[in-house]
Amino acid sequence: MPARAGMAELQAEAASEAAWIPACAGMTPHPHYAGMTPWRFSVMKGASYEWSGGVNDESRPVKYVLREDLSPPPPRRFRIDYQKELNPAQYEAALTHKGPLLVLAGAGSGKTRTLIFRVARMIEEGIDPGSILLLTFTRRSAEEMLERAGTLLAGECDRVVGGTFHSFANTILRRYAALLGFSNSFTILDRGDSEDVINLLRARLGLDKKERRFPKKQTILEIISLSANKLCSVPEVLDMQFPHLFSELEELTRIDDHYRRYKHERSLLDYDDLLTKLRELLQSHPEIAERLSHTLRYIMVDEYQDTNRLQAEIIRALAHSHDNVMAVGDDAQSIYSFRGATVKNILEFPRLFPNTTIIKLEENYRSTQPILDLSNHIIQNAKEQYTKNLFTKREKGVKPTLVEAASERYQSRFVGQKILDLREQGVPLPEIAVLFRSSFHSFDLELELARRNLPFIKRGGFKFIETTHIKDTLAHLRIISNPQDAVSWHRVILLLEGIGPKSAEKILAHTLGGPDQAQRLADYPAKGVMGEDLKLLATLLAEVNDPDLKPAEQMEAVVRYYLPILKRTHRDDFPKRQKDLEHFIVMTERYTSLERMLADMALEPPNNSVGDVIAEDREDEGLLTLSTIHSAKGLEWHSVFIIWATEGRFPSLYNKDDDELEEERRLMYVAATRAKENLFISYPINIFDRTTGMVLSKPSRFLDGISRTLLEPVFLMEEDDRRENAWRSDRYQGSGSSRSGGSWTPPPRRR
Repeated sequence: MPARAGMAELQAEAASEAAWIPACAGMTPHPHYAGMTPWRFSVMKGASYEWSGGVNDESRPVKYVLREDLSPPPPRRFRIDYQKELNPAQYEAALTHKGPLLVLAGAGSGKTRTLIFRVARMIEEGIDPGSILLLTFTRRSAEEMLERAGTLLAGECDRVVGGTFHSFANTILRRYAALLGFSNSFTILDRGDSEDVINLLRARLGLDKKERRFPKKQTILEIISLSANKLCSVPEVLDMQFPHLFSELEELTRIDDHYRRYKHERSLLDYDDLLTKLRELLQSHPEIAERLSHTLRYIMVDEYQDTNRLQAEIIRALAHSHDNVMAVGDDAQSIYSFRGATVKNILEFPRLFPNTTIIKLEENYRSTQPILDLSNHIIQNAKEQYTKNLFTKREKGVKPTLVEAASERYQSRFVGQKILDLREQGVPLPEIAVLFRSSFHSFDLELELARRNLPFIKRGGFKFIETTHIKDTLAHLRIISNPQDAVSWHRVILLLEGIGPKSAEKILAHTLGGPDQAQRLADYPAKGVMGEDLKLLATLLAEVNDPDLKPAEQMEAVVRYYLPILKRTHRDDFPKRQKDLEHFIVMTERYTSLERMLADMALEPPNNSVGDVIAEDREDEGLLTLSTIHSAKGLEWHSVFIIWATEGRFPSLYNKDDDELEEERRLMYVAATRAKENLFISYPINIFDRTTGMVLSKPSRFLDGISRTLLEPVFLMEEDDRRENAWRSDRYQGSGSSRSGGSWTPPPRRR
């Protein structure tokens, strides 16, 4: 019916309701309408009309009120069938977006897959990708997760904010550093640079000339770093971890104070400063914290068990306006307390974020059930934990083996021969790993592997970026990026022959005394070889300070200049270091920005030297892995050996504190859960410890007494030693001890 059509009929119908509408609604008609046709009427069929004027005021339109649509909305169609792709626990985690969420992800339980599908689901539900923050402990992890999520959604994850804590802090501080009193173009010091600054300050304070021995630069920096990451004072760090250095408290505190001032005056930040300054920014400028919190409304943190107190406080500050934080981790894999990480962060997450939802991922996709049964047993006696029980659909498998070796030599022979056996059975070397608690535990094994011509890579030693030749070349480019970088200037000048610390200080003061530092360096009044070397260095810096040059071209020029210096200072291993530099030039070709390259090298440096990863003159079948357990976390292999599982070595005799022993237990658990098919654990006996005078002859307390249904015991013997075999059989006959069992026979010794 048109709005004005049939008006007489409508008014007539409305008149019959005039008596009850106002009374029912508790209304009284306005005096203006007294004696007129009723001012409100209703039309049958549910729509409501309201006449807003008198009957003679036909200039006003009739209002038409739309009914509320109470029908349910059509189901949202997702491109991904999440319920099909994920197990029930993973699916629940992927769909829980509001409020705090703690996902306890057991080893091999698909936490990365869960994170990826959660990001995809959030975006499919209409959440702005730019409001999602994904924090990980390696840049590569964040990039891979977002790349895989983007593949699921055809590139819709490009705007998700992802990276490490340090790279995120770097990004924020580049915008707001001025609010904290330093330049936005600050330089990031890597650990070696920081040690150089400590050494410089140590010398300036006269602490290198004291009669009593003063702590080394590495130890001093470790104390300062722990103080920052644990949010405690230097005296507290000494009390907890360095009581033997408490007599040096006054001097160490002075170095800490001078170190802070030195960095601030020169716009230098070390790794720890990136986090402490971000925390300071969030605390001292609530408007910035508010802005970031409202922008980043969905925060996801991977490996939360490895965070320190500083990182936990940053997350709390970033989420203060919404509490939408998903922390993913496993308390049973918290093994980095020496870096300042604390397992208490994940144990106390529900207290930091009230009303936390807890989801456990317990289905394992890596290991066989026999390996998981042993792993569950190792961790079940932990004093503080979220109880989990890992299970898998792969119920059948080889039982883990506990190997007793009469000596370290026997242990090495066993590992070497067993690796050859596995290779003959079709297991490639890259799918085999030997894990150990401390780096020196593999020394004898390394000799044995070399004798058997088994190529390997060792993880857990010096990192590629920490080598002298790489740091030297990077220092030249850091000067180009930040001409006031006194640390890099000092390093570069000291490379020149005949220049010591005092001369370097004078040259540095002259060079940084005005603009155009390269020219000032060339003009420094020095004669002879020193003067020529300074001019040569100045020429190089002027050459590479060309905005049209790519980072790889700049690095190539620096390497050409540096090689004669390298040959003079490292003659013994010059070829190996030269090969590293050649490889480094290739690595820099991916960059178009010098600043980005330098930031990446400081925040996420490459780990391996060329000599470690290239087998020369060999049809490369791949490399066996030797690794500390700390360096193996997050990795997996078909077959895993854990060596030196001897009480007194694992756990160490020096770990007396309950917290330290609990972390050792978690370390054993991490090692065991790296294995997919085969797990061999060995322990040498009759080991004399020179420090304590003790003879070590028992398996680790984390393994001793474990039932033979979980761990198959094996002892080693020579092939022709029948009497020894009989003796051991009689010794353990019917005992049920975990130290009894089968035997393994090494090949006869060559005479």
